Amino acid sequence: MRVLVMGSLNYDFVYEVDHIYRPGETIESLSLETYYGGKGLNQAIALGKAGVQVYIAGLVGEDGESLRNCCKEHGIDTAYLKTVKGKSGHAVIQVDKNGQNSILLYGGANRSQRKENIDEVLDNFQAGDILLLQNEINQLEYIIDKAWERKMTIVLNPSPINKELCSYDLSQISVLLLNEIEGEELTGAAKPEDMINALKKKYRNTDIVLTLGERGALCSFRNEIVYEPSKKVEAVDTTAAGDTLFTD
Repeated sequence: MRVLVMGSLNYDFVYEVDHIYRPGETIESLSLETYYGGKGLNQAIALGKAGVQVYIAGLVGEDGESLRNCCKEHGIDTAYLKTVKGKSGHAVIQVDKNGQNSILLYGGANRSQRKENIDEVLDNFQAGDILLLQNEINQLEYIIDKAWERKMTIVLNPSPINKELCSYDLSQISVLLLNEIEGEELTGAAKPEDMINALKKKYRNTDIVLTLGERGALCSFRNEIVYEPSKKVEAVDTTAAGDTLFTD
């Protein structure tokens, strides 16, 4: 069994602010730091740190050599990481004094996936291999269909949620990892218990992890629903917390 992450790689520009700015407001940042990020890279690094041999299939721009080097430094196999013309994806992130964040994404190279490239990558994997996905790249529906045909175990974090993703056949997903906002979008329910019951009814063969922020998570595995409380820690920066929960 092998693990393939097909997802985004970004440069993250993180601004420390007193509070998340409001429409029409101009505020001064307290600091600026640049990090490597993107939901795909975050997940791959978390897996690598957990000792898992992981492959990453993504796209970086002509400015993406540092992202490639970051992958190698964390033991991530970059055989399927390609460079395309233009700029890599990036994110502008505000982090307030309470550790909460607000994120603006620019897709860049992440939005340049082509079907022939996807087929070329997936041809190297087989039934039982794990494919970890998010919604920061294009051609996601095609990737899900082709991975399902190959009988891969598909894990999806449907973030950022949008109408296009809601139209996909998510019954092909093996494990759905989502938060309450995404749960409400997919079900119309407002309470976590109603969300997870609606998701179970809609996707009978899919295991579900519904994250509840500081309250922990509700997990549905086959016919059992389990509540897992969160560990109480001081919040410093919640960026990537949802991206990597499945691999913690």
